[in-house]
Amino acid sequence: MTRAATLLALIEAYEPADAMESRHRDRFLELLRLSGDPLRRDHFDPGHITASAFVIHRKSRRLLLHRHRRLGRWLQMGGHIEPVESTAVAALREAREESGLADLALITETIFDLDLHLIPSGKGEPDHLHFDVRYLLETRTPEAIAIQVAESEDLRWFPLDDAIGAMNEACSTRAIRKIERLIPEAR
Repeated sequence: MTRAATLLALIEAYEPADAMESRHRDRFLELLRLSGDPLRRDHFDPGHITASAFVIHRKSRRLLLHRHRRLGRWLQMGGHIEPVESTAVAALREAREESGLADLALITETIFDLDLHLIPSGKGEPDHLHFDVRYLLETRTPEAIAIQVAESEDLRWFPLDDAIGAMNEACSTRAIRKIERLIPEAR
């Protein structure tokens, strides 16, 4: 089975959390059923699959974000998929590279969230869409973060409510609300 066919089956089985994520899921399915390889970075019409990770520290109920150098926004870790990677493996690799955290682990092997967003032209690439498959990761060593200056202007742990304000986007708010339900406050 090809990577695209495997991902198609995973997304077909995925249950969206709201109407927006349901629309995104439909667009993912449409993309994955087209000809070509939508996991390739140079698949621009309408875009390609990317992978990202929300990195949490359960004990402190904080989320790690980086201020993306090119986009100038607070984002979760993530990026493009290498030719032999699954989306889960790519999300783990990107999160390790961008955070410096060696102990990252998937909380679950399943997809955590789906997002679709426009990437403006740059670096010789046209405007295109990122069909972002998101995973949830955790660390036990939050103090071990190390910024990768080529990718990030800043790297910081945020309490969950503060992360919502920093990211300031409906799809990110949805994902953070999912995290809140998974890691309830200590009593």
